[in-house]
Amino acid sequence: MINSKLKNKNLSQEDVFNFSELFKLMKPRVMSLVIFTCAVGLLMAPVSISTKEAMIAILLVSIGAGAAGALNMWYESDLDALMTRTCLRPIPMGKVNKKQALIFGIALSFFSVIALDYFTNRISAALLLFTILFYVFIYTMWLKRKTSQNIVIGGAAGALPPVIGWTIATNSLSLEPMTFFLIIFFWTPSHFWALSLYKSDDYKKAKIPMLPLTNGIESTKINILVYSLLMLPVIILPYAIGFVSLVFLVPALMLTFYYNLLCFELYKFKKNKFSAKKAKSIFGYSILYLFLIFVIFLIDKIL
Repeated sequence: MINSKLKNKNLSQEDVFNFSELFKLMKPRVMSLVIFTCAVGLLMAPVSISTKEAMIAILLVSIGAGAAGALNMWYESDLDALMTRTCLRPIPMGKVNKKQALIFGIALSFFSVIALDYFTNRISAALLLFTILFYVFIYTMWLKRKTSQNIVIGGAAGALPPVIGWTIATNSLSLEPMTFFLIIFFWTPSHFWALSLYKSDDYKKAKIPMLPLTNGIESTKINILVYSLLMLPVIILPYAIGFVSLVFLVPALMLTFYYNLLCFELYKFKKNKFSAKKAKSIFGYSILYLFLIFVIFLIDKIL
């Protein structure tokens, strides 16, 4: 009788949504980056909207990003359980079940897209919908387990929030916001490949075909360096099209040169070997680098 009651109690607890754990499914750290880049895109636009409208719109975009994160964790819970970096996530820990994560992710997806369409415009809602679908179906369900280029192609989803920020204000697309997209798109590979070098054992356990496992350490180091160098023309592009001034270009180039230097130091390490310390430095600096690049966009706008 007591065992029966305990079982019923456990079952009922399992069926009740744990909102603090559900929030973790939304990948709060990723959401914070989405909020920031989306806000920069919105503020850089030539058209201004009210603070209230801007806050609602940015919140909805971040909810859409969180929905994609929840659906990613729902689908990848088997992989997350195998990796030290992800094994403490809510589903592997048993704090949220897969059904809850799926319902939560789908509900947030519908809500964020429909609400963004209502409060802003159709272009922004369509871009948010594309971002969610691309991240879930193209990156999570297809590319991540199939190809070492998963990060390169999948990076498109993470590069869209500042573009959405721009369209929220302007209700149009142009060349200027595409520079935001290109910066994040070409930044993504070196950022994640640096991580995959010192976390390669994790990816090996989960059988995720990251570049160090499929192409080897030396190829990964070369690719990290190449993509860091590709950031140079990408950083120059906003200035070349007259979108920003030297106020942006000079410090952005200095930050990029230092990024190139870090990647070169990793590359010139012993052949077919890497320094975990240098790889971690690249990963850590790349986060700061992207943040500062977008801060400089705002400084240029103000000045």
